[in-house]
Amino acid sequence: MVKQLIIGDAMHELASTRRILERLPEEQMTWKPHVKSMTLGGLATHLVNLLNWQAAIFAYTEFDLSTVPLRREPLGRREDVLEEFDTNVVKLEKLLAECDETTLGEEWTLRNGDHIILRQPRAIALRTFGLSHMVHHRAQLGVYLRLLDIPVPGLYGPSADDEGK
Repeated sequence: MVKQLIIGDAMHELASTRRILERLPEEQMTWKPHVKSMTLGGLATHLVNLLNWQAAIFAYTEFDLSTVPLRREPLGRREDVLEEFDTNVVKLEKLLAECDETTLGEEWTLRNGDHIILRQPRAIALRTFGLSHMVHHRAQLGVYLRLLDIPVPGLYGPSADDEGK
């Protein structure tokens, strides 16, 4: 039962994330709202890359940020973003389907070299480091779309754009 709740939560958030990625305006992928902000394409690429981090929660007992680049080259086309997103979702779905409740309760560690950032059961790490992190950046993407006057899809109910306001 617990596993079904966790998988259902993950699938809902992934589907919502895909809906917002479908709205990416390809001609604006290098736009950013502020000099300190990521570009639209960079933010979308980060969202896609977070799925690799979520998969790492189930593929490994720990994830060391010092061994991977923190920023990738931004994807430049909506089609590329969606294709990689969909591929990563399939990988994550497979890992979730293969795990059991014992695996969900096993300790997982996020580190940066010798510095331990967090140590949590895998299920909690998926929610905090994985899904909540994705939701945070998805919300940023929603702001970017609003600033570019691109209709923002409803994620937890209809948006003002869905309702024609």
